[in-house]
Amino acid sequence: MSAFIQQLPALIGVVIGALGSYVAIMRGDQARFRRERAARWEERRLTAYADYARSLKKSVTLTYRVAAHLGNDPHPHPLSPEEAAPHLAAATDARDPAGEALLMLGALDVVERAREWVVAVMDMEAFLREQTHSPETWSALLQRQRDARERYYAAVRRDLALPPGHSGEWRLAPTRG
Repeated sequence: MSAFIQQLPALIGVVIGALGSYVAIMRGDQARFRRERAARWEERRLTAYADYARSLKKSVTLTYRVAAHLGNDPHPHPLSPEEAAPHLAAATDARDPAGEALLMLGALDVVERAREWVVAVMDMEAFLREQTHSPETWSALLQRQRDARERYYAAVRRDLALPPGHSGEWRLAPTRG
């Protein structure tokens, strides 16, 4: 029995060491699982944010072209309202699933900024449906849309902990004539 008692501290040390290793491995696995899960959700949110922006930008580009046809915008490729109608309908249809994904995965602030952006785009579309010639009004609508887009991207960057980015407004050099 004295031999067993002499070996008991070593046996207890082995058991404690095994339990400690098990606990350390389990905690490490749990932490890795949480990091991987957070990264997957972050990637899904980024995809939802980008898909929504891309779908909304299709509508914006079409409105530029229709506005050019009506004499409100300098876009180099004008498109008549009749020609644009099926494209605008398709762009609007594509916006809905992207918007649903955004609602499901997006942070509250991002969703609110997305709502502001889409409302600005819808106002641009409504202006064009009236087929009004008013470059000043169009310019104000365009600036409102650009500001809303910039706020949307800023909210996305904050949510994903990305550094501040470009406003997206490109200043073109004046053309020489």
